[in-house]
Amino acid sequence: MLIKDWKKDIFTIPNLLSLFRLILIPVYMVIYLNAVVPTDYFIAAGILAVSCLTDAIDGHIARHFNMISTVGKVLDPLADKATQFALIVCLGIRHPVIWILVGLFVVKELFQLIAALVALRKGKILNGALFAGKICTTILFISLILMVLLPMLDERIIIAITVIDCIFVLISFIAYVRVYCIKSPMLLEIDTDKKE
Repeated sequence: MLIKDWKKDIFTIPNLLSLFRLILIPVYMVIYLNAVVPTDYFIAAGILAVSCLTDAIDGHIARHFNMISTVGKVLDPLADKATQFALIVCLGIRHPVIWILVGLFVVKELFQLIAALVALRKGKILNGALFAGKICTTILFISLILMVLLPMLDERIIIAITVIDCIFVLISFIAYVRVYCIKSPMLLEIDTDKKE
């Protein structure tokens, strides 16, 4: 029974879509880093668009068909963060100014990971993503996909986009620092007495 429930928790449509998004990451990286003609960049951007679409679909399916699982709560944000990181790093290789964004992104994500683990040891868990985090993710994906689609953008525009992205990452970072460092109602007690 336990094995059956374990499989049911993992092999859901939303989780398989999240795994698909993870598989798309190296495909995107190879295509983008070897891109030469505009068609290559369009294909790379198309892969990212598919990734974003499956991200929206998996969340909808999980909620609508009651397929929300513990595995999904880890896998979905992992696929998001891994895709964002790969996207930023690839763009940073072509536009060195973007490494500032890479550094800020890594610091923010490391803080969230460590803070989440500390909270978990205290029997608490964050009740979903913060609004600031969702806005940040949306802004990052839109602006970075735009840079993939338009590889010949003027360097001043790249710098402007990078500054805007850094501001949103910083706002999101501050929001998460506040949640984890004060007694926030967003941090819920884990019900350790709940029977499996």
